[in-house]
Amino acid sequence: MRTTGLRSLLFVVLAISIAGVPARAQEEPGLVLLRQEIGRLESLSDGTVGVAAIHLQSGRAVYFNGDVRFPMASTYKVPIAVQLLSRVEAGEITLQDMIELTPEDLHPGSGTLSDLFDDPGVILSLHNLLELMLLISDNSATDLVLAVAGGGEAVTARMHEMGIEGITVSRPTVGLIGEYYGIQDLPADGKISPEQFRERVSDLSPADRVRGRESFSEDLQDTSTPEGMAELLSQIWHRKALSEEHSEFLLDIMRRSTTGRARIRGLLPPRTVVYHKTGTIGPTTNDIGIMTLPGDAGDVVTVVFIKDSTGDAEDRELTIAHIARATYDYFLFNPSPRS
Repeated sequence: MRTTGLRSLLFVVLAISIAGVPARAQEEPGLVLLRQEIGRLESLSDGTVGVAAIHLQSGRAVYFNGDVRFPMASTYKVPIAVQLLSRVEAGEITLQDMIELTPEDLHPGSGTLSDLFDDPGVILSLHNLLELMLLISDNSATDLVLAVAGGGEAVTARMHEMGIEGITVSRPTVGLIGEYYGIQDLPADGKISPEQFRERVSDLSPADRVRGRESFSEDLQDTSTPEGMAELLSQIWHRKALSEEHSEFLLDIMRRSTTGRARIRGLLPPRTVVYHKTGTIGPTTNDIGIMTLPGDAGDVVTVVFIKDSTGDAEDRELTIAHIARATYDYFLFNPSPRS
């Protein structure tokens, strides 16, 4: 009997070794099908898609190109916000601190602050700038917030402290936009007036612009993996990244975001609550957020990155919307793993 038992045990161990993972770690069959559907939807974008989705209550997740680096574009404003609020919690700054704007602080993608700057001597609180950065994705506000947060190195270091290795923040928005256009040797602190920036763009040759796009596509600066960004959102939701007060503060701003209505939100049922942040530059179209499912079905982190697309912006947004809806439906109808 003992010999038979040992043989049975050895057979089980051998079977596990052949499979490569323990039986309990085998992926849920429905999640395999969901990942296959995401792969099918990728073709709509005419680019490379990266996805991470985590059901926050059960921890079940699906990844597609989850460890591949993607340009974050304006989604990098979420890790910037986390680092800024970390400094607030450390007592180093307050959200009531006032920041005075100069002409060199106005950057591409900053309609609201550009309009305000018609009057000299504009001074805004960090609270105001943080809301402009996340609600309407104002780039001038972002670069001011990034400077107060300690710059890209401080943001990246904060991600590492949180155990997140997949997020790298490197430059002000004007730097990454400049690289995409093909501008070289922009000031590291991002201090360049709109007129100076436009002059630098106008001096570029077609070859410069092509090199800029190629460089941007290959650059690892200001990039994230879907897994890394999903982990950040999970930590925000579970109040591990920030205190209860500042987690609620950040999520409330993300819930009120005015951008990207055709992306994660695009095909969801009306009045679905979504906390999110979009990002767009050239062939890159992103949306990251948390979808709240109805009833007691829970909440789902949803990260969709698209890069190197040769298709239309509308097709990229539709790709994000379809992936978000497929993820929403799966976790709504499968709120817990089947036994």
